[in-house]
Amino acid sequence: MRFLGNVLATIIGLFIFLMLFIFGIAIISTIFGGDTVEISIKNNSVIELNLEHIKNDYAGKYKDPWISFLSDGEKLGVSDIINAIDAAKSDSDIKGISILNDGSDLGMAQRKALRDALENFKKSGKFVMAYANSYSQKEYYLNSVANTIYLNPVGDFDFKGLSAEIMFFKDLQEKTGVKMEVIRHGKYKSAVEPFLENKMSDANREQTLALLNSIWSSITTDISKSRNISIAKLNEIANGLLARSPEMAKAENLVDVVAYEDEYHDAIRKALKVDKDKDYNKLSILDYARKVATTSGQFEVKNKIAIIYAQGVIMSGEGDVNKIGEGSMRRSLIEARKDTNVKAIVLRIDSPGGNALTSDLIWREIEITKKTKPVVVSMGNYAASGGYYIACNANTIFAENNTITGSIGVFGVLPNFTQLATKIGIHTEQVKTNENAAEYSPFLPMDDKFKAVTTESVEQVYNIFVSHVAKGRKMSFAQVDSIAQGRVWSGSQALKIGLVDKIGGLDAALKEAANLAKINSYKTQNFPEFKKNINDILENLPFAKSKETFLKEELGDENFRILNQIKKIQSQRGVQAMMPFEINIQ
Repeated sequence: MRFLGNVLATIIGLFIFLMLFIFGIAIISTIFGGDTVEISIKNNSVIELNLEHIKNDYAGKYKDPWISFLSDGEKLGVSDIINAIDAAKSDSDIKGISILNDGSDLGMAQRKALRDALENFKKSGKFVMAYANSYSQKEYYLNSVANTIYLNPVGDFDFKGLSAEIMFFKDLQEKTGVKMEVIRHGKYKSAVEPFLENKMSDANREQTLALLNSIWSSITTDISKSRNISIAKLNEIANGLLARSPEMAKAENLVDVVAYEDEYHDAIRKALKVDKDKDYNKLSILDYARKVATTSGQFEVKNKIAIIYAQGVIMSGEGDVNKIGEGSMRRSLIEARKDTNVKAIVLRIDSPGGNALTSDLIWREIEITKKTKPVVVSMGNYAASGGYYIACNANTIFAENNTITGSIGVFGVLPNFTQLATKIGIHTEQVKTNENAAEYSPFLPMDDKFKAVTTESVEQVYNIFVSHVAKGRKMSFAQVDSIAQGRVWSGSQALKIGLVDKIGGLDAALKEAANLAKINSYKTQNFPEFKKNINDILENLPFAKSKETFLKEELGDENFRILNQIKKIQSQRGVQAMMPFEINIQ
């Protein structure tokens, strides 16, 4: 046994040494030559817009360059792609953009921002062409901006409107003996409704339908302008599934050409005046974006606007590119506030909310910062519940029409296994020195006093939340309460009821910030810079990802997503200011 142990230890040691050696060589290469690789752009080039590996608005950066290298996080964000598209508009070497079989996990507000950038690119007279073997609704929404849209002859075309599906677990709780104890404020706070009912409440149905209709209206409005098809006609197509095949989609003018990919490339060659038997110059959007990021000008400009990205669920701690923590957020606000060259701050939010205490800590830092410098909020896909909490006191709030926001409400969920434990023969008792000394136990029924105290805490957080919104939006408590109650709104709806000031993307927010700061020229500086150590990064290395990869392969992407949702619920501690449901538009 000792021999086998020594052999195993030797193998593990050799493996670790090999990994460290590889990393060492890679790091030395990066430090002494990695950044000097020149991306060559040939004349008469076409950018291929593949967004498969782009997820967040901001790719993130770290204070420690070694950690930055070891992190396998995204190297580019949506903001970098938009900057690249803007640069390509005036680049004489770039003749057009090709959207080829693009498949990504971007949200609708991000697609809207990219769509706007491509519309602006087309004003230069350069072309945008798109090809896909199949189009989902969300992919078609972005691709519909193209001058010419191609679809594979045996491909799929999905255009049928939006729907939402919610599962309910009340009966499951009764059958299994696992009960979720729910304490909430807000008649629309449907995040916890699946644990209380077996069907959707009228209030939840009302808000969900209104939200879907608003987002669909935004989608069809943009497609209508690009394709010169009336909104009424688009709804007729969706209702009748009149574009369910490539030829039907062409007949309804949703696509221009039904052809194979080689024919699509021949059309690009023709536009570039390149011989049919020769290759044309292609350039990845990722490579072009990296070049733009390293060669962008304006370094002589002293004035800066800080863009602070708040992405993901709000949780306590440092946070990272996918989680909003008070550590990195408060540090970023303080650094930007103390930098005399930073004249204004734009807070870019893409969050469904999360921990109420963390939200309040960030809100307070914004309140302090606003006393010395203007703070403008730019909402992305989500700025709901806690995401709206940290937005509500900004000088000006921007949202896209299809941004999901509001959800001003709070809740708490505590699992209780008393019935299950009793069924399998587990019995629990507590001994305590004082009446309220014991912590909540999931193996004992929730007593009335504990529930009353917890309800009081939820009510207190809700009242503070509404008060913050009322102060920030210059409304009465009653006015905010009437549009709060946990209800979710689209950006266009939020504009009408006063939760946001203007419709627009990050560029519009930057212009507003410059206007408030009374500056004409500026450069931007991205935040946060995350503080991480080697232990935080090791779990992201390839050999540490085998468990996740294995689960994805065994469960499938959809089931793996459900597993992650369960883990997310388990990690929520304390009162939550969280959006009531997760929306994934296909």
